Amino acid sequence: MVYDGILLGLIVGLFRGGFRYGLHQFAALKLRGGWIFPLLLLAQFFIFFLQERLDWVASINGYLFAAVYVTGLAFLWLNRHHKGFTLIWIGVFLNFIVMAVNGGRMPVSVDASAVLGPYYVDMLREGGAVSKHYMMDASTHLSFLGDIIPLSSPYPRTQVISIGDVVMNIGIFLFIQYMMVNRTGEALQPVNPIRPEEIRTDSKEGRSFP
Repeated sequence: MVYDGILLGLIVGLFRGGFRYGLHQFAALKLRGGWIFPLLLLAQFFIFFLQERLDWVASINGYLFAAVYVTGLAFLWLNRHHKGFTLIWIGVFLNFIVMAVNGGRMPVSVDASAVLGPYYVDMLREGGAVSKHYMMDASTHLSFLGDIIPLSSPYPRTQVISIGDVVMNIGIFLFIQYMMVNRTGEALQPVNPIRPEEIRTDSKEGRSFP
């Protein structure tokens, strides 16, 4: 659901008049360990790709996802001074905790997953749900932190989410708003503004130039 928070934040930010200011702010954004985030995305992509082709990857995918989560938490903690990052960290941590105590997989409520259709429900019941999800049952620990919240029409994308997803996306939304909306009302300055003291005058022709 992380993409929902990003998309909603960008749309609201644009409506609030933050397009030019937001682009400038994002261009100037500096994140500690910024190289970690794209690597995490690539790691998840390869896990999803390989687990369908290699049995040994599928057998340890819970541990692999746990490693991704731990690395992501470290990255978010390093950047907790940015507005919204603390909430993002809490949301990711809640998802990590429920996965950690359930063998590295996210438990999904069968009742909530009904919005996804009978095909997905059958996969859950048969234990064939793709990647890091599995059917919630009596043995599930911290089930209230699992995927128990169904979203369907009028919400634009049908899905089942967790409390951690909600908290994480609130943090993402707040961060994007903070970045895109110019609260000072000040005009953007050129990248390399010329200061008055740097301007000299050609005494012969009266021209001013840096």
